[in-house]
Amino acid sequence: MKISAKQLTLDLYNCSEKKINDIDEIKKILQEMIGEEPQLISEKMEGERSAIIGAFMKGHIALHVYGDFRYVAADIFTCTEDIEPEELAGVLRKFFQPDKMKSTFLKRGDLSTPDIKPKIKTRVTPLRRVRDAGAKVVKTLVRRGKD
Repeated sequence: MKISAKQLTLDLYNCSEKKINDIDEIKKILQEMIGEEPQLISEKMEGERSAIIGAFMKGHIALHVYGDFRYVAADIFTCTEDIEPEELAGVLRKFFQPDKMKSTFLKRGDLSTPDIKPKIKTRVTPLRRVRDAGAKVVKTLVRRGKD
C-alpha cells in the first residue's frame, strides 16, 4: 500500500525584517497559498516569536517565526498528488526573501517497503550568493593563471 504523502521542511535564514514581523500578512499569504478555506491558528509567543498553523483537507503548513533572529522554520505536508510542497515552498521563499534556505524532503506513507526507512533529500541554497558564484570562479582562475 502506498499513500501519496510528501513533507518538506524549510529553514529560512536572514528573512526580510519587514515581512517576518507582519503576522496578518503571513496569515494572508497562507490563505492565498492553500486556495481553500484553511483553519488558521496563530499564537504570539515571547518576544518577536509566533507560531502559525494552517490545516486544510489536503495537508497542513506550520510556521514558527523568530522575528528577533529573522528566521522561519516551516513544515509543509501534503497528502495528495495534485499539490506539490515545492510550489508552496517557493511562495514562502518569495514572501520571506531569505538569504539562505535549507530544505529537507520526505516521502511519507510507503507501507510496502520492508525496512520502512524514509527517503530523505536535503539541500542548502544560499540564494543571494549564487549570483556571485560566476565572478568568484573567474577570479580564482585568474589568480591560478598568475601563479
